[in-house]
Amino acid sequence: MDQGHIRNFCIIAHIDHGKSTLADRLLELTGTVEKRHMKAQILDRMDLERERGITIKLAPVRIKYRANIYHSPLTVHNALTINHDLLAEENGKRTTENAWKTVNGKKITDQVEYELNLIDTPGHVDFSYEVSRSLEAVEGAILVVDASQGVQAQTLSNIYLALAADLKIIPVLNKIDLPAADVGRVSQEVVKLLGCKKEDILLISAKTGEGIDQVLERVVSDVPPPSGKAEAPTRALIFDSYFDDHRGVILYVRLVDGQISKQDSIKMIATGAHAVALNVGYLNPDMKPVAKLATGEIGYVVTNLKSAREAKVGDTVTTQKHPTNFTIVNNNVHLSDMEATPLKGYKEVHPFVYAGFFPSSNEQYQELKDAVEKLSLSDSSLQFTPENSPVLGFGLRLGFLGLLHMDIVRERLEREYNLDLIVTNPSTDYQVSLTSGGSIDIKSAADLPDTSTVLEIREPWIKGDIVCPAVFVGAVLQLIINSRGTQKSISYVMSDKTAGLAIIDFEAPLANLITDFYDQLKSITSGYGSFSYELADYRAGELTRLDFYVAGERIEALSMMVHKSEAERVGRRTVEKLKQVIPRQQFKVSLQAAIGGKFIAREDISAFRKDVTTGLYGGDVSRKKKVLAKQKKGKQRLKRFGKIDIPSEAFSVLLRRD
Repeated sequence: MDQGHIRNFCIIAHIDHGKSTLADRLLELTGTVEKRHMKAQILDRMDLERERGITIKLAPVRIKYRANIYHSPLTVHNALTINHDLLAEENGKRTTENAWKTVNGKKITDQVEYELNLIDTPGHVDFSYEVSRSLEAVEGAILVVDASQGVQAQTLSNIYLALAADLKIIPVLNKIDLPAADVGRVSQEVVKLLGCKKEDILLISAKTGEGIDQVLERVVSDVPPPSGKAEAPTRALIFDSYFDDHRGVILYVRLVDGQISKQDSIKMIATGAHAVALNVGYLNPDMKPVAKLATGEIGYVVTNLKSAREAKVGDTVTTQKHPTNFTIVNNNVHLSDMEATPLKGYKEVHPFVYAGFFPSSNEQYQELKDAVEKLSLSDSSLQFTPENSPVLGFGLRLGFLGLLHMDIVRERLEREYNLDLIVTNPSTDYQVSLTSGGSIDIKSAADLPDTSTVLEIREPWIKGDIVCPAVFVGAVLQLIINSRGTQKSISYVMSDKTAGLAIIDFEAPLANLITDFYDQLKSITSGYGSFSYELADYRAGELTRLDFYVAGERIEALSMMVHKSEAERVGRRTVEKLKQVIPRQQFKVSLQAAIGGKFIAREDISAFRKDVTTGLYGGDVSRKKKVLAKQKKGKQRLKRFGKIDIPSEAFSVLLRRD
């Protein structure tokens, strides 16, 4: 299709503001999906997405839309006067002379078919990297805001990402049919954030379909068409990919320049991998094969690659039948024989949260490793390294962008690959400076070297934004202080500081935010608070390793890094939770928390006791004492040679709510 009739855009919003529902209505209105095949969240392919009601993976889809273009008779007359044989044109929309002559003295309407490439994105902060990848593949973004909840933390984060990518933003207020919708207040918030006019904001209800046609018209009129060069050598950006057991690696690409045809020889510039485009096409929303993908289009490429590491997200794909380097001078393409200059790609993403994943049986270790490798292809933020625990055996230490990300990966491994997993308490990474002058990075407290060799320990700090109603500012500030954080600034979206929306900028150590910070925020703000964050830097602190002993044996999988001021509180809380999880034994079991050689907290699990004096009758009390002493001696021997069976729940005890 002509580049001028292509529009590439994505939908961005805070979680649960109606992105997937809006995508459903767009597909239904344009007839992309027949009504008998329509279902809620049609672009969310995983069962996990449907069950939780959230989008986890970005989903591209192509829509055919016939737009009505209005022209004035004067414009038509002038165009025909200049050149009778040329196509009349206004604002880049064309029609033939015969079409103009059908109406006299009125505005003349023409229908033009557009190719709309839509990418539905996740809304949770843990998957913001998916959003940033989508923004690099499009020219416009529909910003959806819930008319009842207003601007939220991820709304701000997405706005910043879209502005940084220089995209055309179309503001949309969704859920205007709800009784709690406050269109006036939320419109003012959007106007202040974007600097747009109130008339520029579209009012829709994705559930009922009200105003959806206006969204498509604004996409056609406001989002600029792609600006690539069709005659230039091929360059395509990989914005997503996944591994298919039967077909190999499948790439989702945006053609920036040139074209990719079926059976073309292609090359990944960053990895240097060579492959064949076995098939190309677009998603509608199912795969539709075509002969080629042209400049400006979004589609998929089925390759013969079998390794997950040969095609990275953010890499540039080029074909091998053309020279692969060019420069553009005065809109003229000059080719050369040097290698292609890759596209900008994406910034390297570093995980924030780490946890150990161990199979319940060591026989499943290789299955776990293969499954994680396949998942890491489509999730470039997922990183893993081998790990060995004396208690749990062989496993992997995985890095995530947040707790939800970790929970999703765990469920996918268990469901899609039939694995039975044990997951340890989440932690973050630390930078350790040694007295010898070197430094190391540790991702687990068990990796901390002897304290006599440690000069300094630095922990990651984050910069965060909390958005909440102004009435909850005091409680939120107290929560930040309790998390060892500092408040940097407070701004109000509306002038009324009692009924407006407050945006709190703060800094805090990441370790204090990865467990229950979000739950506490939701609790103290009655569900209206939200926050987003990004890594700031690493700062030195009075950190120490907190160890836990079960029946006198140190369990390294339970060790954690804590601040010295919080060590006693965390130690007491953890041993109390372990007491609830670990089952009783035939002998008394002690649970202890220690820093170095000093124990700071203890709980005891009482032993099962059998009444061994049942068969005794009468006689002196010394008979009972003799039998009880014999039982006590036997339990001491059992404790000496026995082994504690620690359930898998004990290793993720910090994630359990009180």
